[in-house]
Amino acid sequence: MTITLRSATEHDLMAVGALHQRSRVAAYSGFLPADALADPTPEAMGRYWVERWVWERDTHRMTVAERGGRLAGFSHLGPDDEDDPATGLLNAIHLDPAEQGRGVGRTLMVDALDAMRARGWRRAALWVLRGNAHARSFYERGGWTPTGAEREEAIGSAQTPQLRYTRPL
Repeated sequence: MTITLRSATEHDLMAVGALHQRSRVAAYSGFLPADALADPTPEAMGRYWVERWVWERDTHRMTVAERGGRLAGFSHLGPDDEDDPATGLLNAIHLDPAEQGRGVGRTLMVDALDAMRARGWRRAALWVLRGNAHARSFYERGGWTPTGAEREEAIGSAQTPQLRYTRPL
């Protein structure tokens, strides 16, 4: 079955949150403790996206990927969090764990880069968990390179080191 992309609507956000939580558990369980991944619940993650949508729907773009009418993944992008007007930030690409390795992530990344170009940005940036070797490899194959910048953010009870990647558009 083919992958279809469309702009997310407010009606997608609870399902996006549930998928986001499943994706995090599947992708991060090899290097984050289970208790850090237990919270938030899928419902709480959905409420997070509902609240975020209220504040970002005019400045950010969420795209959902579907396969056979079922949510397969999503991407979320917006202005760079470092206030660089020439750079867009790829905030997230998350997949249903069953879709891993089936082309959904690549399709979402290509679409996000096209959307960034259309917004006039000349550079794309993202943050990826240092311990997520699979995601780092995925982005590196897509032309992203680490900048050397690092930050830490909490995922549940765990502080997670993150690396900044960029690529030209």
